[in-house]
Amino acid sequence: MMTALLGGLSPTRFLRDVWHKRPLLIRNAIPGFTGLLSPGEMQRLAARDDVESRLVQGSGTHWQLDHGPFSKRDFKRLPKTDWTLLVQSLNHLLPAADTLLARFNFIPHARLDDLMVSYAVSGGSVGPHFDSYDVFLLQGQGHRRWRISTQTDLAILDDVPLKILRHFEAEDEWVLGPGDLLYLPPHVAHYGVAEDECMTYSIGFRAPTTEEMAHGFLMHLQDTIALEGRYADPDLRLQAHPGEIGRAMLGQIEGMIAKIKWGKRDVAEFAGRYLSEPKPNVFFDAPDTPLNRAAFNKYTNKHGIALNPKSRLLFAGKRFFINGEAFTPAAGETALLRQLADQRHLAPPVPATLRERLYDWYEAGWLEIDTP
Repeated sequence: MMTALLGGLSPTRFLRDVWHKRPLLIRNAIPGFTGLLSPGEMQRLAARDDVESRLVQGSGTHWQLDHGPFSKRDFKRLPKTDWTLLVQSLNHLLPAADTLLARFNFIPHARLDDLMVSYAVSGGSVGPHFDSYDVFLLQGQGHRRWRISTQTDLAILDDVPLKILRHFEAEDEWVLGPGDLLYLPPHVAHYGVAEDECMTYSIGFRAPTTEEMAHGFLMHLQDTIALEGRYADPDLRLQAHPGEIGRAMLGQIEGMIAKIKWGKRDVAEFAGRYLSEPKPNVFFDAPDTPLNRAAFNKYTNKHGIALNPKSRLLFAGKRFFINGEAFTPAAGETALLRQLADQRHLAPPVPATLRERLYDWYEAGWLEIDTP
């Protein structure tokens, strides 16, 4: 199944020869795939205030971008052509989308962003653009024409609400139908236009900038490092210029700052917390009527448990991270938690060694009871 998804390539060969290196078109990557929801169901999702949605209209150099939630009236006012509706994080909203995302687990979970779906009428597009991350574009219903380019000119239009390329010269062109998959590495320019009423599922991956990572790490150090001492100058001497920051003061400040040190453990701790932290717009809902511990144990021993699709469970060595929090499990828990991090569910029976921890996660909404 995995080799069909990757056009006959094994995950090892795909990562070695294609990932982050060159585009790849896979015809019939998922045979029989026509999508996960209807346009009407997608519009209902876009009407929710807890769902991130966008509406793009236009072509050429004229574009309009609106953010949801949207009403039925908004959709009734739209023209017959040249518009696209996008819904982000479909894997948080639809179990089938979470299952689809699991097909791409040959990429580390720490790199995964989300599954976005776009619905477009004829001529609908978000314009020629490039992404700074890897993306798989899976076609559901309908047909979309993709043109791509490895051009180095990535200048964008001014005064446009989208990052539309100023110049775009296609090098390759394909029409994708249901089940077809297009992989694009970062910075490959692409331009998708709906040939008819169509839906495309985009599997995107996280690629933080160096500045974002450095800023996050500095914030992590601020929260975790404690330095002793205070500025003092018992040997202070009279300065010719009171307004000058003297060499002695600068030297002492340099020495104080030099006490800030970090190692591989600090980096791993930061990476785990940072990469498992949910997006700012992600919230967890506790169960309305939670099971008590005894009922929880009985139920999960029969049916198992699963992570909430919004939850991120990662590990580095013996250290585990869930939704921005870190912990070191007992020795008997490690193998089971690694299994949960990899597979995102545990089949019954759930071992007693995990019950207390898992029940706390269940009460926080981080966990779901894996009903049959």
